[in-house]
Amino acid sequence: MSADNRTHAASQEMNCLAFRRAKLADPNRLSAAARAHEQGCPGCLAFARRIDANEKRIVRALTVPVPEGLADRVILGATGRRPSSPYRLWALAATVVLSTGIGLAWFARAPVEPQYNFAASAIEHVKHEPESFTTVKDADPARFATILTDFGADLRAPIGTVRYIKLCPVPEGTGWHIVFETEEGLVTLMLIPGHQPIGRNLFEERDGMSALVRAAGLGYYVIVAESRAKVESTDRLLKQRINWTAARPPSRFG
Repeated sequence: MSADNRTHAASQEMNCLAFRRAKLADPNRLSAAARAHEQGCPGCLAFARRIDANEKRIVRALTVPVPEGLADRVILGATGRRPSSPYRLWALAATVVLSTGIGLAWFARAPVEPQYNFAASAIEHVKHEPESFTTVKDADPARFATILTDFGADLRAPIGTVRYIKLCPVPEGTGWHIVFETEEGLVTLMLIPGHQPIGRNLFEERDGMSALVRAAGLGYYVIVAESRAKVESTDRLLKQRINWTAARPPSRFG
């Protein structure tokens, strides 16, 4: 295969989700396919510019002069000991990066464009994580219940056997990718905090998969399965066994 054909094949595999994962993983080193996608996708170009702007803010923050002895006093108050010079510099830099990272996480939950197709995005995400159907990962029912609580919901009764839990990047920020087993087979549930779509792109069928979007808790959930009937039966199950309007827990967010 020629170099041109390899570049074309790589660009065919690049999509918005893959681009944003690559950009978050290493903002300054993107493949040729990622660069090509960035230039041809207005949404991903805007996303990349926001990430680059945050990278520049981190660099500027790390170059701000610090008053003599400030880092020592902060670390001494927390640990009861005076740090060595290398440790002091590392701890100060880590504090700045952590503070900036919190801002990045909040920014990632900002509302997206009204015309955004939430259901289609969920289908694409599931297609690009086929291992979620064959791998058992963090399959802890207690953790699932805690995630729901943090999401502003309350688990009234088990929904099935939880097999896969993963925090994933999604085009509008980050969200929980959960796979559980029902009487009808495996179903994907995605929990996306921070935005609630109303009346747009609430159902999608493509590539042999169906997805349904519901505003719920502190954001929205998406059910993805092989058929509309399976999605709708799962939706009924979730409504019966999960209270999606539970009070926000002040101990976790206050």
